[in-house]
Amino acid sequence: MIEYASTNGFNTPYNTAPFSKIKDEDYLPAFKKAIADAKAEIDNIVNNEALPSFENTIEALDFSGEKLDRISSIFFNLNSAETNENIQKIAQEVSPLLSEFSNDITLNEDLFKRVKAVYNSKSDLDLTTEQQTLLDKKYKSFSRNGANLSKDKKEELRDIGKQLSKLKLKFGENILAETNTFEMLITDEADLSGLPDGAKEAAKQLAESKNKEGWLFTLDYPSYIPFVTYADNRALRKKIALVAGSKGFKNNDLDNQSIVLDIVKLRHKRANLLDYKTHAHFVLEERMAETPENVQKFLNELLEKAKPAAEREFASLENFAKDLDGIDQLQKWDGAYYAEKLKQKLFSLDDEKLKPYFKLENVINGSFKIAKKLFDLHFEEIDTIDKYHEDVLTYKVTDSKGNFIAIFYADYFPRPGKRNGAWMTVYKPQYIKNGENSRPHISIVCNFTKPTKTKPSLLTFNEVTTLFHEFGHALHGMLANTTYPSLSGTSVFWDFVELPSQVMENWCYEKEALELFATHYETGALIPMDLVEKIKASATFHEGMQTLRQLSFGLLDMSWHGQDPTGITNVKAHESDAFKNTKLYPDVEENCMSTAFAHIFQGGYSSGYYSYKWAEVLDADAFEYFKEEGIFNKVVADKFNDNVLSKGGTENPMTLYKRFRGQEPKPEALLKRAGLLK
Repeated sequence: MIEYASTNGFNTPYNTAPFSKIKDEDYLPAFKKAIADAKAEIDNIVNNEALPSFENTIEALDFSGEKLDRISSIFFNLNSAETNENIQKIAQEVSPLLSEFSNDITLNEDLFKRVKAVYNSKSDLDLTTEQQTLLDKKYKSFSRNGANLSKDKKEELRDIGKQLSKLKLKFGENILAETNTFEMLITDEADLSGLPDGAKEAAKQLAESKNKEGWLFTLDYPSYIPFVTYADNRALRKKIALVAGSKGFKNNDLDNQSIVLDIVKLRHKRANLLDYKTHAHFVLEERMAETPENVQKFLNELLEKAKPAAEREFASLENFAKDLDGIDQLQKWDGAYYAEKLKQKLFSLDDEKLKPYFKLENVINGSFKIAKKLFDLHFEEIDTIDKYHEDVLTYKVTDSKGNFIAIFYADYFPRPGKRNGAWMTVYKPQYIKNGENSRPHISIVCNFTKPTKTKPSLLTFNEVTTLFHEFGHALHGMLANTTYPSLSGTSVFWDFVELPSQVMENWCYEKEALELFATHYETGALIPMDLVEKIKASATFHEGMQTLRQLSFGLLDMSWHGQDPTGITNVKAHESDAFKNTKLYPDVEENCMSTAFAHIFQGGYSSGYYSYKWAEVLDADAFEYFKEEGIFNKVVADKFNDNVLSKGGTENPMTLYKRFRGQEPKPEALLKRAGLLK
């Protein structure tokens, strides 16, 4: 059983999660007990005979349910990073319970009366900016979840919440199952032509681990991406690309088409119940962008700038493929392959030539060195805390005075129980309670190529930027310094959350930063500066096409959520219509993006995918400031920490940004960086 005392949490070093002591069967009873305890805390707030005040209602509410939050964070993080059939089954059982508990709070009339009483008297209260933000957030968490609705409509809302939580889980499980099901075994070495030695060795090792002869390729990114990028065999590229592009779209037990339609229709129904025109109107009320109209305008303005460049780049790529191999019609499974060949021709820059300079351990240490220069952080690897898998690395983070700042977990390699992609997550948030600053436990999860018998884990440059991206999110979590847990770290508007992550990627392109860690894993030689110049020069390679791709996903998201979806019956047809202004490659009948678009149908990006590009405008503008003053300038770094990283969601993000930058962000910095300004 998971023992968790409300006074000091887990009886472990730094109050860390006791992973090895938790059995799968412990979770359900622990969840039920934690929900009961959290309900009792809510009852204490409701039954308090004293008049509602900020302290006895709003503050008490924010600190309630701590045990439930900790257990949820452990369980659902493992469901993404180290899942199994038991955990998935428990998730299906637990999700409705949590949804119901959440509804029990937001639809609790007596609790809402107390919150409303404090909210209505806010002009008489002497609140700090952070307290005002918390009060607004708590009030909206009720009003936006139906507290002002009639009883029958509240019940309807509760039912929608339960259905959505189950559908989102099932969507993700189907994608993971599809990813894990596919294997492409190659037995003829001639079919490996073009592949780098590292990719071949990894495929051989994977085959051996499954007692198979030959080379095994899967849909895991470290296996899939090198194959479609380097394999000369066009038929095999097509084979694996078609499977990757048809996840959730095979009319089998793992099909997500009806799930997509159910999710968007339920979201729309919920928005209407709450008196919003669409799901996007509901979501964007709590975003920097504010309205669907603003998002559409933002996406279309960028589209206008990017489309001509993208079309020129695509025509150039098609001509290159035709001249090189007589390809008449470039297909989706050709894109990465010929783009890599063209990139090598234009810049003499081969990812395989770069990889020896990006040994994973060196890149990790490089991110730590940069964090030390900018924010005075020190990372010490420790073995005194529990981990959920032997691959996970654990660190104690301190500042220059030796003060404890955070616990940091890092999990870098793919495995069957782990979903694809990369993400940052929180096992325990930061907050200040009873005068004590309780520090956070932060984790990043990636899927990089594992070391082989002859080579360490060597990263592509794209993987280097991915690591820095997630590390930027981690810094946002680790440097949090707020009073209330719900405003801490990455608990910010969704279109602001990508600023710290995306801004960190910029250091990967700077000579001064690369000199700290980009050394050859065998010789120790520093990365040649001509390679650094090529990295910078190639940074805008196919930027028009890349921008168009990102915009297409944002427009697809808005097409599902920014209008009434009740008339949509065909997922593929709807998607094709949404993509019509951003289409470059011929359509592939067997493929569908929506049925595997986990960001918007499983994660939290519905009506928010535009925020990647939105945050790019912020990050380009922010890094411009660093470049003006020096990329390790302490004054700028301190301003970024004091006004962005440490502040979490305590104030309006535009206010925080302007305090850091001295002005609103301008898109010119992004367009200039992307080479899209004439």
